[in-house]
Amino acid sequence: MITQIKNKEPKITLVGAGPGDPELITMKGANALKTADVVLYDALVNEGVLDFANPNAIKVYVGKRSGEHSYGQEAINKLMVDYALNYGHVVRLKGGDPFVFGRGYEELDFAAGYSIPVSVIPGLSSSISVPGLQQIPVTHRGLSESFWVVTGTTASGQISNDLYEAARSKATVVVLMGLGKLKEIVKLFQNEGKHQLPVAAIQSGSTENEKLAIGVVDTIVELVEEKGIKAPALLIFGEVVSLHPSFQPIKDFYQALKEEL
Repeated sequence: MITQIKNKEPKITLVGAGPGDPELITMKGANALKTADVVLYDALVNEGVLDFANPNAIKVYVGKRSGEHSYGQEAINKLMVDYALNYGHVVRLKGGDPFVFGRGYEELDFAAGYSIPVSVIPGLSSSISVPGLQQIPVTHRGLSESFWVVTGTTASGQISNDLYEAARSKATVVVLMGLGKLKEIVKLFQNEGKHQLPVAAIQSGSTENEKLAIGVVDTIVELVEEKGIKAPALLIFGEVVSLHPSFQPIKDFYQALKEEL
């Protein structure tokens, strides 16, 4: 470890930047950035959020993306502590919320091993806010009484075991980091007989790069390919997707087909 060279008390603040739109960071998060000496920010953080930071703050990109990791988690942990010991206040800026598949607690726990005070400022998780921005509620009376938030791909690269249980439930299922496993995930719902369950895929929610595909389980793979939806994207499986305005023609089509049969 590098020894402290500044006469400043080290501290770390884990800040959730929200789903992408810089204006969706909380006021408390923006205020923390104004007092930061160093900002360590992730790949999913819109760089517009950095405009809230102290102009003199050191800004370090420590993004991690599947297949192209700039930093491993262990390296990020060490950088965070080193900068705190050297410069004082480190804001660890993470996309969404630090504790929703953000590995925030690992960083908090690592810093605690060096007796560095850590505080947490939650952020809007994309799992709720991105569907909401598309007028898709994750719960709605008469349609869904609960919701799952599940990672599509585990650390081992396999499909999450929780998805098997989620596919059996009547709840809304929001899948993060699941686009690369879309065909496998769709198969789980098909195996449960949910061929016409409404589905949405949303790329880069809340940003200028946002794309949307609305369909049903049996059509969503084709629609995602047709619309060129890429990661980062989330998936929403559930009857609540039928509330989206663009789902009405799909509903009418299947109703007409049912009447013909």
